[in-house]
This record gives sequence, structure tokens and C-alpha cells, in this order.
Amino acid sequence: MARENVNDLLAFIAVARERSFTKAAAKMGVSQSALSHTLRQLEARLGVRLLTRTTRAVSATEAGQRLLDGISPHFDEIEAELDALSAWRERPAGNIRITASDHAINWILWPKLRTFLKDYPDIKVEIIRENGLTDIVTERFDAGVRMGEQLAKDMISARISPDFRFAVVGAPSYFAQNPPPLHPQDLVRHTCINERLPTFGGFWIWDFEKDGQETRIRVEGQLAFNTSYQSILAATDGFGLAFVPEDVAQPYLTDGRLLRVLEDWTPPWDGYHLYYPSRRQSSPAFTALVNALRHRD
Repeated sequence: MARENVNDLLAFIAVARERSFTKAAAKMGVSQSALSHTLRQLEARLGVRLLTRTTRAVSATEAGQRLLDGISPHFDEIEAELDALSAWRERPAGNIRITASDHAINWILWPKLRTFLKDYPDIKVEIIRENGLTDIVTERFDAGVRMGEQLAKDMISARISPDFRFAVVGAPSYFAQNPPPLHPQDLVRHTCINERLPTFGGFWIWDFEKDGQETRIRVEGQLAFNTSYQSILAATDGFGLAFVPEDVAQPYLTDGRLLRVLEDWTPPWDGYHLYYPSRRQSSPAFTALVNALRHRD
């Protein structure tokens, strides 16, 4: 196969996956017009339309999707094998893309990566904050971070954190006007700060458990965010109760800006795991990352 044909196919894969000429061009380091010209030439050479273009989006045609499904795994395998060649280097090298929630990034990933990146200067790590359940294969991530109970069964995983708890918290000013809830059901009479889950489009239902009794509460309030860090700031300002990871709340609890309620109804949750498809095992750079992130009791 001629080299220009390979380059054209790589350009097609980039556009089809990104669903955007602008994003694909930025990723490949070429102009949008040059990329568009390359795709038109490829379609003319093959005699079929591969992409449907509109003013807002780009999508693969039926023929384009068949081509994407047929050739992209092979290019992925080639990329993985090239990454694996770093085993013959003096130091592991390569690019690694990870998707994780803001809490996992701040609590687990970054504290460990601070040391890891200094020890492995030839490894480049890109972290994308996503609080939803991202399909890492479709979105071209090397790995993702989820709590253990959310892991897909066809993925390999490594625990990277201990178990952790959530906390229901509110400001002293809020409790000065509202009696503290004694049972999760009492929350329906309180102003609460919601958090939206991108994967499902709705608000997060607060989960509680005590003595084997599980209770799920759909709360209401004036405010909603898609991250715990804004929720806790709103709670500190007295806008209602927030349900956030315990470590996020702890500094505010320690200095008295927040008070905790329903503590006996919040048992430990399964900790965070790094999960990834089997093809990533061949990369020494990725193996080094997994070892650095792995939780050790």
C-alpha cells in the first residue's frame, strides 16, 4: 500500500472518531482545509462516500462505518506494538490518555503522578475530567478510573485507592434554621444540593445503608452542579445539604465551616480502580503507570 494511502486512512479514522474536522485537524497538526481535501480525494479514489457532513457534525456513512470498524483495530494494534518497543529503550516512553472524575484526579491520580512523572520524564500523560461513565475504547482512552462496582466486566482493572465514604454536610447557618435530619427519609423536607450525572442525564440519587437496610433518596433543592467541589462551596454558604466524598468535606468539618449528619448511614464505598482493555498490557510505559498507581495496604 502506498504511503499516501496509509496517511489518508489515518486521516479518515481521526475524523470519523472525532466526528469533527476541526478536532481531527488539531489532533493531527494539519489545517482543516487540507484534511477536508484529503478525505475528498480518498472518497473519490474509493468511489464511495465515507462521511456525511453537516454544518454542525460529521458522521460516518454505512460504508464509512464498515471501513472504520475494519481498519481501525489494526492501526490500534500497530500503535500498541510501537509503544511496546520502549521496552528496548533505556527508559519507558509513550503517551497515555486517562479519563477520570474530578474527585479521582484530585484525591488519587495527581498525588501519585507528581512523583511518577518526575521518575519517567519520557512518559506523557493526558487526563480528561469526565464524571460520567465514558466508553474508553470508543473515545480512544488508554484507561479510565471508576469505583469498583461500576467496572465493565470485559476490562482489566487494578485497585488504586482504599475504600472511602460519602458525607452529608451543611453549614451551621443552615442548621440554625433547620433541624438536622435523623433518618435519610428526613432529607425530603430539606433543601439539598443536587449533582447531575452526565451518563444518565439525571440527578444523582443519594444512597444510604444501616444494619442491612438500604435507602435511596431523590433530593430537591435550588442548586445543582456536576462536581462535588462546587456543591461543597454552596453548602458552606448555607444553600443546603451536600452529599460529597468524606475527604473533600474533611477540611471544612475540621474548621467548623460544615457540620456532618447521618454519619451512621454512610458505610464505605468500594474504592477507585484503573480499568483498561487487554491491548494496553504490552506497553512498558503503561505497566509502569499501573504499578505507580496501584493501591497497597
